[in-house]
Amino acid sequence: MQNNDISELNFPMPAIMGILNVTPDSFYSKSRYNTVDKAIEASEKMLEEGADIIDIGGMSSRPGAEFVSLDEEKKRIVPVLKELKNRFPDTIISVDTFRSEIAEISIDNGADIINDISAGNLDRKIIDVVAKYQIPYIFMHMKGIPKNMQDNPVYDDVLGDVLKFMFRKIRELKSKGVKNIITDPGFGFGKSIDDNYRLLENLDIFKILEIPVLVGVSRKSMMYKLLKITPEESLNATSALHAIALLKGAKILRVHDVKEAKEIVTLMEKFKNHST
Repeated sequence: MQNNDISELNFPMPAIMGILNVTPDSFYSKSRYNTVDKAIEASEKMLEEGADIIDIGGMSSRPGAEFVSLDEEKKRIVPVLKELKNRFPDTIISVDTFRSEIAEISIDNGADIINDISAGNLDRKIIDVVAKYQIPYIFMHMKGIPKNMQDNPVYDDVLGDVLKFMFRKIRELKSKGVKNIITDPGFGFGKSIDDNYRLLENLDIFKILEIPVLVGVSRKSMMYKLLKITPEESLNATSALHAIALLKGAKILRVHDVKEAKEIVTLMEKFKNHST
């Protein structure tokens, strides 16, 4: 195992995480790469366009998605991970999984970050794995599981509920010895359209957690359903929300369109530098 030394994830500007779905059924069709060669080609393009991190996912987490078997997830992720590390050894690679066994085999094959949509709630052992290897861990807020998370999600106060969850999870992670923690509010994961915009409007409040915040809104239904368009038509809307997220303090953007996101980061950094 030869992981990059990214113990603090100190990027000079907000980081771009490029989405690499090695799945046949992710909600955005152009992000599906079902062979190793196609995945490597897509990764190379994202890196050339300025991606700081490549996030490999072997199981769709779109609303209504079913879990695939552990063996199937492994079969999808590991060959791509190995080849990506071989071809681009300095690339920071995240693996999007909630399974401890997938996390451990991914780390053994060079993964630098574990990105867990379930925050350890679907497989408690994943936290022990991350603590053992001392690599960055992204935990996300999700109400339910992908299969049922959008079946009329209801909160007393979505902002308060998500913040309380994050405080509890950070305490748990630190008690287990996890040191490098990133959080994700989970836009679209068990939230109504109004819930998503309330979280985005108040994203700057998450700075009280004192850890980096990742935002994943790229081409999601909070935009395309509101605008009555398709995911394929949602690049402009995505760019608008990325700009808002950056102004509100996002440190990592998880994106389908790296070039456009990188341009927005550059512009927002220039704007903020001239505003202070």
